[in-house]
Amino acid sequence: MRYHNITKDDMLNGDGLRVVLWVSGCNHCCEECQNPITWDPNGGIPFNQEAKNELFEELGKSYVSGITLSGGDPLHPANRLDIRALVHEIREKFPTKTIWLYTGYEWSALTGHEILNYIDVLVDGRFVQALYDISLRFRGSSNQRIIDVPKTLESGNLTLWQG
Repeated sequence: MRYHNITKDDMLNGDGLRVVLWVSGCNHCCEECQNPITWDPNGGIPFNQEAKNELFEELGKSYVSGITLSGGDPLHPANRLDIRALVHEIREKFPTKTIWLYTGYEWSALTGHEILNYIDVLVDGRFVQALYDISLRFRGSSNQRIIDVPKTLESGNLTLWQG
């Protein structure tokens, strides 16, 4: 897996103060994407132990609410195995921290994926410029949903995050 940046003390990409991992690779190529530089799965730099240590150092801070995985698309085929392993490790080491994941894939395409067992909130769907709304919290276009993953998995019915 490759990544472009690690953002610290972020309040725009999920609830609370967060660390954000911006991964490389996206096949959606949404019009007016905020991060087209992240589309190339071979772009950025390799995600190595040093980068993981940087993330874990931030997650170890009591005032950091959790991690957000964005990009690019963390669920790009080139990222899925590494992201699954990363969120599993984060869940074990930092059980009280929340894990948010942004993806252009819709929930229905992801059901049955093991990664869902480790994340708290999934923001799904491609960014659609015609549905852009600056008043929306934690998403860019009105077709995107902020899904409470544990409640959805438990009930079997799509449950939106209430924050």
